Amino acid sequence: MRFGTMQALLAAATGILAVSCVIDPEEAYDAETEEGGSLDGAITIDTGAVYTIVGVQSGKCVEVAGGSTADGAGLQIASCNGSTRQQFRVESADGGYYRIRNVASNRCLDVANASTSDGARVQQYSCWNGQNQQWSFTDVTGGVRLTARHSGKSLDVGGSADGAALQQWGWANGDNQKFSLRTGGGGASSSSSSSSSSSGAGGSGGSGGAGGAGGGGGGGGGATGAKFVGNITTNGAVRDGFARYWNQITPENEGKWGSVERSRGVRDWSALDRIYNYAKTNNIAFKQHTFVWGAQQPSWIGGLSGSEQQAAVRDWMRAFCARYPDTKYIDVVNEPPPHTTPSYKNGIGGDGASGYDWIVNSFKWAREFCPNAVLILNDYNNIEYEGDHQNFMRIARAVINAGAPVDALGAQAHDAYKLNTNTVKGYIDKLASLGKPVYITEYDIGIADDNRQRQVMEEQFKMFWNHPAVPGITLWGYIVGATWRDNTGLQHSNGTMRPAMSWLMGFLGR
Repeated sequence: MRFGTMQALLAAATGILAVSCVIDPEEAYDAETEEGGSLDGAITIDTGAVYTIVGVQSGKCVEVAGGSTADGAGLQIASCNGSTRQQFRVESADGGYYRIRNVASNRCLDVANASTSDGARVQQYSCWNGQNQQWSFTDVTGGVRLTARHSGKSLDVGGSADGAALQQWGWANGDNQKFSLRTGGGGASSSSSSSSSSSGAGGSGGSGGAGGAGGGGGGGGGATGAKFVGNITTNGAVRDGFARYWNQITPENEGKWGSVERSRGVRDWSALDRIYNYAKTNNIAFKQHTFVWGAQQPSWIGGLSGSEQQAAVRDWMRAFCARYPDTKYIDVVNEPPPHTTPSYKNGIGGDGASGYDWIVNSFKWAREFCPNAVLILNDYNNIEYEGDHQNFMRIARAVINAGAPVDALGAQAHDAYKLNTNTVKGYIDKLASLGKPVYITEYDIGIADDNRQRQVMEEQFKMFWNHPAVPGITLWGYIVGATWRDNTGLQHSNGTMRPAMSWLMGFLGR
């Protein structure tokens, strides 16, 4: 058995809080369960604390090898030194499980490739909601056992020397599978066999690499700096295994007003219910697409008076937000002029003093009814072509200056693959100059050649991922033959991945 990786990450939590907690291992609950056993004996974690994780066998701290901040860096044990590579924060997932985030790298403890095998490597990777990044903490005689949710196997160190690597292994009750969690600076100073008994608030939501980010789910990854990588429904449904690949979901058509309320006052929420409930069950961020748009709106609204149109729009938003209160993101206005203009524009404010009072009002009403969602002004070609970019900048600046509660800007990016990546980045930089984050909302790569599609994916996705103004990326479909634009599919219906998808999943550690 190998002892090291998990220790290394958790140990990195040393030295931030000078609060120690000590639990006598003689009084600890003996929870030597079989793999996948219950969480009886689970201890309470203080999610506000910073921890070091110390191996019982070695007395050494878990750390990220070399202090690396890169995805895939291994975890190991080393003499405790109080550095941030040996310090960790613990974030609540659900069901008594936690993510373990290194202070120095902002990446999470991860079982490589979600393996369920003995000896699988434990590494750090961009945080997301996968069960291979979720751990339980259980009191056992002589220490604390950490168990990976996806495999039921225990964190294990393969030796007692500096540099011994961490892995997962079936529970054998060895000291190389037991740890102490310490709060306070300097991993070796304050001792405890388990975590603090005071509970804390839940940690971050999904991350981009996953987990959630900027928005990462209304709070998701955004609160911690991680990014989400999401996708959309396929032919009106959520495909089996969606959450294995993506930690944010957008209904492609099911959330459009014309799909929900074809007849006035008769709303069919069934498709949205399924998508929203899937997101909740799988702890991934749900995005609404869209509230106000110049297309796929109910035909009946054109026959109403202006005051009736305004009442109908407000009622549509009110009903949606009441039914789906945990919606994380909303495309409030999609594709503003000259791309599309809703037929009821004048009924909801017209041009007005700002030139776009109908947009300003739409955002104010969305904030009124969905106060916790990230409200997005979304458009296409705004990071590809100069004329479209300038037009979007002008509209965004006008409505923001008029008091519209625009939280973020959306760039669909459907044509980004046709352009030089530096050109695309330059336009993102300019959008970000308005002081708002920029979500990539509908990215796809319409290239039939597998290798060329992969090359573009690697180049452009890395730019999106590393851009400080981009908190999340949504791809617009992934199943070959079931995407909006030709040649944009990434995975065949039998599960076989095109090279671009294989690269992306490897990059994200999914």
